Amino acid sequence: MSTLINDLALGLSVAASVGGLLYCFLGVFLGTVVGVLPGIGIMATLAMLMPITYHIDPNYALIMLGGIYYGASYGGSTASILMNLPGTATSAVTGLDGYPMAQQGRAGQALFMTAIASFVGSIFGVLLLVTLSVPLSRVALKFGPQEYVALMALGLIAASVIGSGRTVRSLASVSLGLALGLIGLDLNSGVARFTFGQTVLFDGLPLVAVAIGLFGLPEIIANAGRTDTPKVNQDKIRLRDMLPTRTDWRRSGMPMVRGSGIGAFFGALPGTGGLVATFVSYAVEARCSRHPEEFGKGAIEGVVAPEAANNAAVQAAFIPTLSLGIPGDPVMAIMLGVMMVHGILPGPDVIQTSPDLFWGLIVSFVIGNLMLLVLNLPLVGLWVRMLRIPYTLLFPVIVALTCIGIYSVNYQVTDVFVLLAFGFLGLGMKALRFDVAPLLLGFVLGPMIEEYFRRALIVSGGDMMSFLDRPIAGTITVITGALLAWALIRAGWKQFGPRRREVQDA
Repeated sequence: MSTLINDLALGLSVAASVGGLLYCFLGVFLGTVVGVLPGIGIMATLAMLMPITYHIDPNYALIMLGGIYYGASYGGSTASILMNLPGTATSAVTGLDGYPMAQQGRAGQALFMTAIASFVGSIFGVLLLVTLSVPLSRVALKFGPQEYVALMALGLIAASVIGSGRTVRSLASVSLGLALGLIGLDLNSGVARFTFGQTVLFDGLPLVAVAIGLFGLPEIIANAGRTDTPKVNQDKIRLRDMLPTRTDWRRSGMPMVRGSGIGAFFGALPGTGGLVATFVSYAVEARCSRHPEEFGKGAIEGVVAPEAANNAAVQAAFIPTLSLGIPGDPVMAIMLGVMMVHGILPGPDVIQTSPDLFWGLIVSFVIGNLMLLVLNLPLVGLWVRMLRIPYTLLFPVIVALTCIGIYSVNYQVTDVFVLLAFGFLGLGMKALRFDVAPLLLGFVLGPMIEEYFRRALIVSGGDMMSFLDRPIAGTITVITGALLAWALIRAGWKQFGPRRREVQDA
């Protein structure tokens, strides 16, 4: 217990410093703005801000990026409730009952309870992060290369098949990401692979340009011709109008607890995250509620449960990232990319080698969530007014800042062309209904999988059975194989099952 107190004190010295508080506030403020404004997205914002993190302390860089991540989870519900226009994908579920509440004149109560539920879910996720990260990292220190390969493969497969209705296309995206990760010099032989004689590609494709190209440019291009301005409720929302009734408090207690538990569970699993957690928590509340007929018509449980689940999942997503070095989603992949750029090797050693970074980040979560609780209640009117900014004024500024930021990383014009290439690739994949998130995961994890796979073969003398002989690696490999088989069978049944029944009936 004394060790934990000392660790938290170390984290407090980092997070409560002038720089820590400044970058934490900057992160949560930007995250809230990104969440409120539809079409920008968390991934695009994080990718655009990655160049800035190269010039500041890594502790503060991760604190800022983390603040943007969970700050967007707070802000995304505002536009969803007021206009049924989700700022983020995970806030879409909140609008199912939040928007009907706003139409009934209860927007204030919905926004107030959303902020409270988000805070409760986030704190629950932080407590789970503090409880599980250190024990999990100690177990991970005993892992060999076989275990790491198995874990990364499980993360890639899970990210492709769980929560996605397009399993085969997601697997194809992962495969493309793995192939793109091969570009550059081979670490063992020094041979240039797929560089086409371009020396600027010897270090591989730039992660920042790839991330912005896949997630940022397609959204900007798709919305560039939009001239309409969202219809905004002109009524001023006062703080006293947000206070919920006793009935609202009574009906919200257990849904917050259940939503936090569901969100923490799915958030800690690679490949699921907040989107799956929000839908599951909403379905659970619809079954547990004494008034299921109210869901979809303004039930307070349908607002607080998904919000608590979403924010608990966001915080719990840091558990595999910080403890094992395995990103559970594309946002965590960017966080790992920032750590690697600063020379910090992701994995269980981070807690021992960089305790100030690890514990400073955790303590900053608590401080950032307190800041968000204060920001999201009195500033609702500001977020609503920002939605009136025409997109025709926003997108040129975004494009210009993006190109400048990409060039400032390595001062190479090639990076801008990589940005454009992946922008069109992301646009094409979106048009063809291919998921781009698995591609980025494959691109980030591909080189790591290759390195550990080669190391495993060297240690075992080329014995492929070592991936099954070792208990932990074998168990994870079997789970991965079973998950992949289940996903392919499910995809095949959806594709051919109904047709087979129609033929039999004919």
